[in-house]
Amino acid sequence: MRRLAPLVLLALAAACTGRQVEVRTGPETAAVESAASLRVTNSAQQAVNVYVVTNGQEAFVGQVAAQSTQLLTVQGVPSGSSVTLRAREVDGRRTYERTNVALAAGVFEWRVP
Repeated sequence: MRRLAPLVLLALAAACTGRQVEVRTGPETAAVESAASLRVTNSAQQAVNVYVVTNGQEAFVGQVAAQSTQLLTVQGVPSGSSVTLRAREVDGRRTYERTNVALAAGVFEWRVP
């Protein structure tokens, strides 16, 4: 029994040691790699919320302060998609749209209003 105890302890110690694990992210999809960006220039007197409308679904992209320009990244829209850009003043009184915009990799310039 005394001879068996060190072997059991050695086996138990080997079983309890941690193992090294490598964690990586998966490959990025083409839609993410070629994400489009919008450079929105807001000339209105108040901030606007910017949306991309695809197949009738409105997706919030970001908010642009009054009298400023901001670069916004469009997520989840495949490159080459035809969309409608919508900017709504934060008080909801005015909405500006640009239809049939083909979003592609790169930067699309849009001036509101």
